[in-house]
Amino acid sequence: MNGLKTTTILFFFLILVTNLSVVQAFALQIATDKQVYSDGQPLLVYGKALPNEPLIIRLFAPDGTIAKFDQITADNNGDFDHILIRWPNATTNFAHGTYSVEAISSKEQGASQKIDVKFAQSSALVEVPIQRTLSTIVFAPQTAAVNQPIRVFVQVTSDGLLVAGSPSKLLGTSHVHLPDGTVVSLSNSFQSLHQGIYYVDYTPKEEGTYVFHIVAFNQGSISHGSAATVVLKQNIEGISNQIIKLNSILDSTSKELDKLKSEVEGFGQVLDTSQKSITEANQNINKSVTSMSNSVSNIEAASGQFNSLFLPVVALIAVIIALQITILARRR
Repeated sequence: MNGLKTTTILFFFLILVTNLSVVQAFALQIATDKQVYSDGQPLLVYGKALPNEPLIIRLFAPDGTIAKFDQITADNNGDFDHILIRWPNATTNFAHGTYSVEAISSKEQGASQKIDVKFAQSSALVEVPIQRTLSTIVFAPQTAAVNQPIRVFVQVTSDGLLVAGSPSKLLGTSHVHLPDGTVVSLSNSFQSLHQGIYYVDYTPKEEGTYVFHIVAFNQGSISHGSAATVVLKQNIEGISNQIIKLNSILDSTSKELDKLKSEVEGFGQVLDTSQKSITEANQNINKSVTSMSNSVSNIEAASGQFNSLFLPVVALIAVIIALQITILARRR
C-alpha cells in the first residue's frame, strides 16, 4: 500500500515537473524599443525570463549570418534589458535591411524567441514596413547541345545581402521544365560555389527549350527566378569549330588558286614569248621569202644577160663553121 502511494506521488511529481518545464519554456519573452532603426541609434532588447537565468542575445543579418551576439543574465525577477548594438553607419557588413533579434534560454531545452527589426536610412520621417526582400537571380546559357552538360548559376539575396545556407533546404523545390512538358526536380542537385551563390549541372537529352525554375525559401520568405536554354543538336562551339575548319579549307583553296593563277600567268608569259618568237620567225621567213624572190629576180636577170651574150657567140660559131665548110668544098 505504501509502495502504491509512493508511486502515485512520484507520478504526480513528474507531471508537475513536466508542466513547470513547459511553463518555463514559454516564459521567455523578448521585445525591442523600436521596429525601425537608423544610423547611430541603439538597439535595446528587453523582456522576461526565469530568475537569474543566463541568456544569449543574437542579431542576425538579412543573409542569415550572425552580426552580433552577447550573453546576459536576467535579474532576480527574471527581467532583463540590454543594448545589443548601436547601429553604425551603413556598410557592407551592416547594410540596410531586415534583421532578426533572437534570445536563447540556457535552461529548459534552450527555448528561444525571435523578432524582426528594420535597419533603414530613417526611422522618424518615413514609415518602413518590417518585411524581407528575398531575391533570386538565375544565370543559364542561352544555347546548349544535346548530351552536353549545362551549368546553371543561382544567386540568392535578402535585402541585397547574399544568403548562406544548405542548398537542399534553400533551393529544395527548384525544378526544370523539359520540352515535352514534364518536370524534373533539382532538389538535391545544387552545390555551393560561394555564400549565396549556387550552381547545378544538368545534361539535356533532347532538343527544345528547357526552363529552369528556381525557388528560394529563407526565414519564411519565398522568391522565384527562371531562365531558359535552347538545346540544339550541336552547340555554338561545335558550329564555330566547323566554321573555323571551313575557313581553313577556304584559305587553303585560296592559296591553291593564287598558285594556279601564278602558274597561269607564267604560262601566259611563255605563250607571249612563244608568240613573239613565232612572230619573229614569221618575220624572218618573210624576209627569207623576199630575199629568195630577189634572188630569183636576179637569176632571171642574169639568165637574160647570159642569153643575150650567148646567142651571138653561137651565131658567130655557126658562121665560122659554115665558112670552113665552104672553103673545104672549094679545095676539092
